[in-house]
Amino acid sequence: MREPLPPDMFEELCPSGLVPIRFGDKWAGLVLACLRTGPRRYSELRVPLARVTPRVLTRSLRALERDGMITRTVEQSPPRVEYRLTPLGHSLMELYATVCDWTARHWDELLDAREAYDAEHAEATAR
Repeated sequence: MREPLPPDMFEELCPSGLVPIRFGDKWAGLVLACLRTGPRRYSELRVPLARVTPRVLTRSLRALERDGMITRTVEQSPPRVEYRLTPLGHSLMELYATVCDWTARHWDELLDAREAYDAEHAEATAR
């Protein structure tokens, strides 16, 4: 039995939302992070990715599969589908960890830049 993914893996204040580099789409990096410890079923992925709608999660999984980052395996008995990182997906995880570390170190700067941008553009649209 594998260890379940924690529901708070990507809390609201998780730096993953600030990562300025996208791996595929907005949620793809988080999906990859969920799969780095081994294969997962869709229902397991839904636990830490509860903020993602099922439709968007499915779209992200299909895009990652298309890009060769993950595989989707269907077992007939009992019927189940599992997703797992491919060697190509595993090779991306070191880069992903580096980007996440950078984001955590520059968290305050990123937040300040976004707040300044939003404030400036809110004033411009109000005129």
